[in-house]
Amino acid sequence: MKFQLLTAAFAASAAAAPSLRIRQTNSTSSTIGDNEPFGLVAIRSGSSLQYSSFTAAENSILLDLPSQNATCASDTANYATFYLSGGALYLWTPSNVTQELYTDRSGMGQGVLQYSTTPGGYQPGRNSETTGWQIDEAGDLAFDGASFIACPDSIDGAWSIWVSAGVPNPGGNSNCVAVAARAISGAPSGACTYTYTPITA
Repeated sequence: MKFQLLTAAFAASAAAAPSLRIRQTNSTSSTIGDNEPFGLVAIRSGSSLQYSSFTAAENSILLDLPSQNATCASDTANYATFYLSGGALYLWTPSNVTQELYTDRSGMGQGVLQYSTTPGGYQPGRNSETTGWQIDEAGDLAFDGASFIACPDSIDGAWSIWVSAGVPNPGGNSNCVAVAARAISGAPSGACTYTYTPITA
């Protein structure tokens, strides 16, 4: 889903919701604070990924995913909504579910980006990091100053998103490209629980 559709979806939110905006590169302060919902779109000029919405499914963050299959209170739009809290990054979920993003930048993880689910889902591993997220003055999300890498041929032909950890083609992928994640402020019309792998007994 491209930026125009993301804009329309957010614009259909409750009347009290703030207007959707892309933060300009000359901004001197953050316009998205802790616990404020926002979407993400890819910035990759000259690429088909330009303005593609970030989505969440099966514990992963993706671009160009045909359908998230998320369970939502009232909004079935195909994009993920996030919020920051104390340097940690979460998906916008119902109050009884927590889905938190984490990355593993070790030699084994190579910047893999996933989300944990509480209750019922798997939790971050030994080398995982959960804090260090911030939106910079250009309006781009980063982890400890690092941007992102998108790799093709993931779930249903989508692109998987990785935190840049010095590996051009992480996880044995090929034809990966660097992308920025531009934060788009706006209120969603409903929280969602994104698909995940449940812990089995």
